Order: sequence, then C-alpha cells, then structure tokens
Amino acid sequence: MEKQSSLINPVLIGGCLIILTGFSIRASFGVFQIPIEEEFGWPRVEFSLAIAIQNLAWGFGAPIFGAIAEKLGDRKSIIIGAIFYSLGLVLTAGATTPIEYQLYEILVGFGIAGTGFGVVLAVVGRASAPENRSMSLAITTAAGSLGQVIGPIAAVALLVHVTVQTVFLIFAITILATLLLLPLMKAPAAASKEQLNESMRDILKLASKDPSFSMIFIGFFSCGYQLAFITAHFPALVTEMSAPIDPSGWCGDLGIETTAALGGFSISVIGFANILGTLLAGWAGKRFPRKWILSGIYAGRSISAIWFILTPITPNSVLIFSFTMGFLWLATVPLTSGLIAHIYGLKYMATLYGIVFFSHQLGSFTGVYLGGILYDSYGLVQSSMVGRDSCRNSLCTNSYSNTRGIKSKEFE
Repeated sequence: MEKQSSLINPVLIGGCLIILTGFSIRASFGVFQIPIEEEFGWPRVEFSLAIAIQNLAWGFGAPIFGAIAEKLGDRKSIIIGAIFYSLGLVLTAGATTPIEYQLYEILVGFGIAGTGFGVVLAVVGRASAPENRSMSLAITTAAGSLGQVIGPIAAVALLVHVTVQTVFLIFAITILATLLLLPLMKAPAAASKEQLNESMRDILKLASKDPSFSMIFIGFFSCGYQLAFITAHFPALVTEMSAPIDPSGWCGDLGIETTAALGGFSISVIGFANILGTLLAGWAGKRFPRKWILSGIYAGRSISAIWFILTPITPNSVLIFSFTMGFLWLATVPLTSGLIAHIYGLKYMATLYGIVFFSHQLGSFTGVYLGGILYDSYGLVQSSMVGRDSCRNSLCTNSYSNTRGIKSKEFE
C-alpha cells in the first residue's frame, strides 16, 4: 500500500476512532473514585492503586504490543489489545474486593496498550506523507483528547441511571466494536534502504546510548506523573473541596448543579482544550525545534499547577486550571513521537515509542498511587473541614454529601 498523499485518509480516520473510543473509557476512571468508595467503604488508596496498576500495565504493555505490531502486524496487535481491554472491564464489573479490582486492571492496562498511541500512531505515521506526518500524528492524538471530553460526561450520565458495574459492561462492548474499523488500518512498512538492514537489536542499542533518547525517556516520566494524577484524583478533589455551586452563575447556565458534576466537567474541559493544544503542537512541530516546544509545555504545566495550588478552589479556578492544563495536556505526544520518527526512522517507531511510554506510565503509577496514599493520610482532615464549612452555605448541593457529612462528623 502506498503512502496517502492527502492529510485525511482511511488510516487516519480508523486510527482516530480507535483512539477516541479507548481513551473515552480510560479517561472516565477518575469519575468512579467516589461511587466505588461509597459502595464498598474502602479507603481511597485501594481504587487509586487499581488505576495506578492499570497505568503501569499500560506502560509495560506498550513496547510489547509495539513489537507484536512490527513482527505480526498492526491489526493483530489491535485485536489482542481489544480482547484484553474488554475482558478486563467485564471482570472488573464483577469484582467485589480491592485485590480483584487491582488484578483486573492489569488486563485493562494491557488492552489500552494494544489499542493506544504506540500502535496506532505508528500505523498513521507510516501511512502519512512526510509533509503531513506531524499534523497526522497531532490529529490522531487530538482524537484521544476528544475521548477525554466524551468519556467522563458519558460515565457521569450513565451513573445516574445504572450501576458502576453496568457502566463497565457497556464500555466492554464498546471497545470490542472498534474491531469493525480494522479494514481501514492498512499502511506500508515504511523504511529506508539503511533501515531495512537494521535489526531491532541494532536500533535499541543505538537508542540506549543516545542522550536525546534518555532525555525523552525522563521527560515523559514527569508527563505521566502529572496527567495520571489529575485524571485519577481531580474529579474527586473538585467534588469534595470546591466552593459551592452558584445556580445563578455560569455553572447553573450550563446545567452544572453539583460539585460532582463540576468534577466530571473539568476533565471534559481538559479534553476540549487538549484538542486545541495538540493541533497547535502538531502545527508548531513542523516549523520550530521540537525540543524547545516540549520544554515550554513542561514549564507551562508547572506554572499552572503552582497557581492552582495557591488559589482558593472555586468553579472559576477549576475552569481556568482545567483549560490551561488541558491546552498543554497531550501536546507532548505528537512532538515526542515525531522526534522518535525523525531521529530513528519509522521501522521500529512503535517499539521505541513504547519504551519511552513505559517511562510515562511509571510516572503515572507513581502519581496515582501516591495521590491515594496522601489523601488517606492527610486529605481526610482537609476535605472534611472544607466540606463542613462549605455546607454551611445554602448553595452547597454536592451529590456526594453523605460522604462529606460522615467525614465531617469526626471533627464536629
């Protein structure tokens, strides 16, 4: 199959839909923090550990599925990933203990790896003409951002009508449906004459000695730490610690009546802003040095986080932080994958990106799990006091008030 000369092509469309579906499901897990905590009465660290293990398994699976794609074919890798993903969600739906949740999220993590960026971006990259490659990678990454908009909203809406377990089953069916898109995922095995003579061992040896690869590896660790921490804990933090919702303000105009709904909406805002930031990063990556753009993104995230920490948590500050962080969210992905393709070529892009992404997921595991530990150690007192003070205001309409009320009684 020849490279597609046009920017929009069947491979790009199929890849975007697969990424969108997989990331819609993955991005919704933070919404389940409080419902699962309330249903089973577990410390928050238990489900946080499950999400952390999911991220770690995703990281371990990324280079494995990248190698499967390069040895057995892209579509076989996606099929195996979708099966793992669906099976993990089905088993999670029947889980009743923390250890079951944590074990089954290993399957979900491997499923995300098989249907995620490492495999799909490599296919899209090979199918794209060189002049379109940066933008094609950005568009595919932006599809994941759109999934981040859709997933939390869908999860919140479903939880109004069905149980958490039913939502997991619906998600399992949805990810299997992406296999219908596989006929679109055909791309050439793009490689130069020099690359055809290179073995995977040769390219891995070259990358391991390259300081640039080491810097990409380390940078992606911090990226994963930030993003997974926010995805897993931000909705719950907003639910429990945000100032009350004013029905006459912009939240009321948007139909947001509770801090729980604001927490879900915040992830969607991140996803929406992410689309804009990712597309801009794809455009900029073709025109400016990628290393300086990446440095600016990481610095911008740190500044945004510091501002939010030092600012009272209100609907306005939540919205500003969500949009700013979202604008810088996955903008690193097309730049990082583009750097790998530029430096090492496309033949082993899936495997090399998978190795770098493993670092990202080590950071994700650390951020999610550490967040749960710190919440159980220190956050109980803080969230209780905020909840008690906030509920003195008649505007407090938190749908999880039972949890907040129970915690508050410990300090009355």
